[in-house]
This record gives sequence, C-alpha cells and structure tokens, in this order.
Amino acid sequence: MATSLKIDDELKGRVQQLAGWRRRSPHWIMLEAVRQYVEREEARESFKQEALASWAAYKETGRHLTGQEVRTWLNTWGTDEEEEEVVPECHK
Repeated sequence: MATSLKIDDELKGRVQQLAGWRRRSPHWIMLEAVRQYVEREEARESFKQEALASWAAYKETGRHLTGQEVRTWLNTWGTDEEEEEVVPECHK
C-alpha cells in the first residue's frame, strides 16, 4: 500500500541526517518510526483494556489482592523462598 506523508523541511532534513548516520534510506527510517509508534500504541491500548477488564471484574466480584500481598509474593521470586505455582489467593 502506497501512502503519502507530508513533512516539513526541518523534519525531512533530520530524517535524512539520521538515515545517513544509520546507513539506511529515509524511507526505512520513516517506516521504522511508524512501526515502532504503532506497536507502542497497541501495547498501551492492550494494557488499558486489561486494566478496564480487571476493574470491571473487581467491581463485579470484589475479589482482589493488596499491593503489599503482591509485593511480598514478587519479592520471593529468584530466592530460596520461591515456590512454583504458589500464587496468593484473591479475597474480598
């Protein structure tokens, strides 16, 4: 899919300079910038949707873990106290 993108002369110059430094074409630099932006925004939206789903589940059930319960569990990771599959149980 061919797409046109209009950028001002200052940004065009910066892209060309960066392309030279990276030994890439300006086209590659712009495609990479768009790809990274889209991936970052997709990840941000996914995180937001997961948070909204978690909030909805909490409002429906009231089940949760406190921040301290999670931190205590996470602090055992990579230590002799770590036990596989011993996840704190949610409560009301």
